[in-house]
Amino acid sequence: MVVFCHTEKFMISSRTNERIKAVRALQQHKERERTGLHLIEGDKLVRDAALSGAEIETIYALFDADVPKGYEVVPVSPSVMEAISTQKTPQSLCAVVRTPSTVCPTTYPHGLIVALDRLQDPGNLGTIARTADALGASGILLSPDSVDPYSPKALRAAMGSTYHLPVWIGDLTAELPRLKQQGYACICGHLGGESVLPPHGEDVVLVVGNEGNGVSDAVAALCSLYRMPMRGRAESLNAAVFAALMMQRLLGQEAPCGIF
Repeated sequence: MVVFCHTEKFMISSRTNERIKAVRALQQHKERERTGLHLIEGDKLVRDAALSGAEIETIYALFDADVPKGYEVVPVSPSVMEAISTQKTPQSLCAVVRTPSTVCPTTYPHGLIVALDRLQDPGNLGTIARTADALGASGILLSPDSVDPYSPKALRAAMGSTYHLPVWIGDLTAELPRLKQQGYACICGHLGGESVLPPHGEDVVLVVGNEGNGVSDAVAALCSLYRMPMRGRAESLNAAVFAALMMQRLLGQEAPCGIF
């Protein structure tokens, strides 16, 4: 790390600067999709992305910010940083990053894959990615109509884990049969499922559905259905909580300290 200093002469202080307008546009999904870029915010997330080998294009920094070496750094005023950021109280760094490929692989890696069917809450997605990373999952597969994993809120919730494991986007009704052909057991949470966990080996897909409507009928038809037994009166769990508990069970692990 280096402490980055600048003078007013070289600092961008106008919110209407064309470069700043382009960065701000990355808050929108359609612009992220068009450019293949996304925005990350916060000192820790920028540093974690750099350490993880993310393809950082430009870092925007406040005065005396502690900046990772080896990247283009653009100094900005506090007012401009507030304009760039989606947070009420922005930190001293943000960065524009090249979005990794989300194309599904020909052959999936062995282990646990978490598949998300029409998940809509970016906080849930980020939490699931963070838990999957902590527990050693092999990747995350999202349906195309799920929330953008590279939205600012999803990235903040993941706390860097988005850069630690592969994230794929694909039609689950096409990908799940391919996974089954490769030897994966596909298990999804479903209110109509059995209360006994279906048999599975090391290679398993955990399917988590939409927060309000669960897994679609077409996706459910490709899976073994499981209803997690609950002692209380609640009918269901939050999607991220269910995913965390199921990942722990499927991997046969105790929860690491600090996960829950």
